[in-house]
Amino acid sequence: MDEEQSKKTASKSTTTLNIIQPRRRMVQNYLLIWIDGSIDETNPDCQNTLARLRSVVNEVTLCTEPTQCIKCLNDMKDEKILIISSGTVGQHLVPQIHDMSQLHTIYIFCSNESRHKAWVKNWSKIEGIFTSIEPICESLKQVARRCDHNTIPMSFVPKRMIPTTASNQQNLDQLEPSYMYSLLFKEIILEIDEDDAKPLEDLVAYCRQQNVSESELKNFQDQYYLKSPVWLYTCGIFLYKMLNCALRSLDTEAMIKMGFFIRNLHRQLQQLQQEQSGANKKQFIVYRGQGLSKQDFEHLLDTKGGLLSFNNFLSTSKDKHVALAFAPSTSHKDKDIVGVLFKMTINPSKISTSSTPFALINDCSNFSEEQEILFSMHTVFRVGEIQQTANNRYLWEVQLTLTDVNDPQLAALTKRIREEIDGTGWYRMGKLMLKMGDFNQAEELYNGLLKNDSSDSDRAYIYHQLGCLKRDQGKYKEAASFDEKTLEIERKTLQEDHPSLAPTYTNIGLTYADMGDYSKALEFYDKALKIHEKAVPPNHLDSATSYNNIGVTYENMGDYSKALEFYYKALKIYEKTLPPNHPDLAKSYSNISATHDSMDEYSKALHFYDKALKIKEKTLPPNHPSLAISYNNIGVTYKNMGDYSKALEFYDKALKIKAKTLRPNHPSLAASYSNIGMAYSGMGDYLKALTFYNKDLEITKKSLPPNHPDLATSYNNIGVTYNNMGDYSKALEFYNKALKINEKALPPNYPSLAIAYKNIGMAYSGMGDYSRALTYLEKTLATEQKSLPPTHPSIETTINKINSIKKKL
Repeated sequence: MDEEQSKKTASKSTTTLNIIQPRRRMVQNYLLIWIDGSIDETNPDCQNTLARLRSVVNEVTLCTEPTQCIKCLNDMKDEKILIISSGTVGQHLVPQIHDMSQLHTIYIFCSNESRHKAWVKNWSKIEGIFTSIEPICESLKQVARRCDHNTIPMSFVPKRMIPTTASNQQNLDQLEPSYMYSLLFKEIILEIDEDDAKPLEDLVAYCRQQNVSESELKNFQDQYYLKSPVWLYTCGIFLYKMLNCALRSLDTEAMIKMGFFIRNLHRQLQQLQQEQSGANKKQFIVYRGQGLSKQDFEHLLDTKGGLLSFNNFLSTSKDKHVALAFAPSTSHKDKDIVGVLFKMTINPSKISTSSTPFALINDCSNFSEEQEILFSMHTVFRVGEIQQTANNRYLWEVQLTLTDVNDPQLAALTKRIREEIDGTGWYRMGKLMLKMGDFNQAEELYNGLLKNDSSDSDRAYIYHQLGCLKRDQGKYKEAASFDEKTLEIERKTLQEDHPSLAPTYTNIGLTYADMGDYSKALEFYDKALKIHEKAVPPNHLDSATSYNNIGVTYENMGDYSKALEFYYKALKIYEKTLPPNHPDLAKSYSNISATHDSMDEYSKALHFYDKALKIKEKTLPPNHPSLAISYNNIGVTYKNMGDYSKALEFYDKALKIKAKTLRPNHPSLAASYSNIGMAYSGMGDYLKALTFYNKDLEITKKSLPPNHPDLATSYNNIGVTYNNMGDYSKALEFYNKALKINEKALPPNYPSLAIAYKNIGMAYSGMGDYSRALTYLEKTLATEQKSLPPTHPSIETTINKINSIKKKL
């Protein structure tokens, strides 16, 4: 294949993508499926059964075919599935699904119990055969409560990751993101002081969107001001389930909607603790039984001597027998769950209880007989001995000791995390949302602040943040509008070289870069850099940011040696000032990788990409957009090395994240389709390549300006594919569209122009028009000799093509 495809990668480190968190079943931690070939929602009996089930669980998924049920199971691998099946369907379905780890319990619901007794005995996850819905509903209540109980979000901090002194923070960035983000969320939400009326109204509206029944919502609203937060949390309505699920999945919208309730529940525990302080002076023990997945149990074993954090409100009991009821004690039903009994030692005299209060809640709980001690969010324990119980080899006892927040190691841990997000109140929350990649939620929050804040400085800050997130959403015109508003306010009171102007200049530069106007981007980056050079020390991170952005721009302009010059300046500062697993260091590695890749130095590129990916996998949530960028770029490098199957493996990982988290017309989704098309083209599967290239083109036309270089890339790649299929006239049609854009948007000697000229020349050669072919190949050579090193292999390739064409004239 002589034609060249343009490389289109997802925007590199200066761009983050727009996360849209999943909204299904935020009020429960499991999925209930009812499968029966005769389900008819218009039938009164069916309607009554559904109504009864929905009085226990918020959502029921209906299936009439086994294939539908199996698809649900395959799609929901991270949640527990409960199934109600007819006997006839179940006899054929159960053998196919029984060993799936996500399947928790099966109920056989039929009118003829004796007909199914024999085969049911063979399957341990079948709870029984039922001829009426009532006993199923009673069982579901218990099973659902255990599922909720077992899904409390936890974070494991092995001893090797804990600093030995408060100043040694080398491994802190390896902490689970769920721990860091939920801890910051708790701190921010507790410092906000607001009236409950509006947040309560917002939560109810949100719950309606999540299919919470009107009767349950009415009961909640009626009881809210009559009952205490503890009672509401323990009474079995949606609050406990929703909060558990939100914190486990880091669903920021649900977390914010419940923020006022978290604050009130925390404060009630503080009040109860003060009232009970006289009775809780001596050391005591509480218990918690639960089932852990095998993976979490392995994490627990690895955490011996380290720290275990429960990232939600933690329910425990003074009564060991109550706790044991929640701990699976046999292996016959679910081989993927390990039964654990936590034995927790609490010594009030050695701990400061102000940040993580706990209290006996018998007098205000819905379960007054369970001797329950409820701890606030982020209770941290030191993990001691872990061993099988003497009387039951399927149950493990784990010794935990409540850790004081003043413990030097824990203090170092929390200090490092707090430094990640500065500010106060809702402004600090906005920064947290941006750091977590939830730009929709950040936008909603900032727009709310904009309505309430009247000072120029507040408005300038909010416009600045909105400009950042609009750019990250790929809405560059809106980003530019907010940047201009920020600059207009700041110029009223500040001199041109004031340090506060540097972030605004940087933002404007980023927006111009994303719109393909690189010379304009450099102009504003240079303004920011000059301010930094005057205002901050030589190794300040602000200077590194400017170097990095200038490097990105030179790379986009095809000046790779200049790009590396600035990238390495940035890296030198990052390595001196940041911990070894800081996300900004990963960005720096990624940009250096991409430039080496563009210079065909693939082994160097993969080396730096691997360093970046290792940092991201340790510090980011599994569906964070930055991971998609890394997977994408590694795929590009494997593609350039000719390893198309390996490239597709990484492109697919990137696409899966983007498909979950991006709006349908986001430019980065187009980049993934383009790259997958390129890989299929390299493998010779041109029809599949065209399918993905056309998806790319459709999005690119909608999301970018008409003369953006990425649009030229889309046209070029479709042209290459038609050329490879032998349809030279169709290829020329798309090549010329690409050239028209590139000649307008790019500097005269940009490498993409050489690609465009070469592809047009080779298309004419394929058609036998050697005179036109020679004209375009000579343009190719002139451009390459100005933009590439003299020894670059592309120059030699072009010379050989020219000589070959001359022989045919």
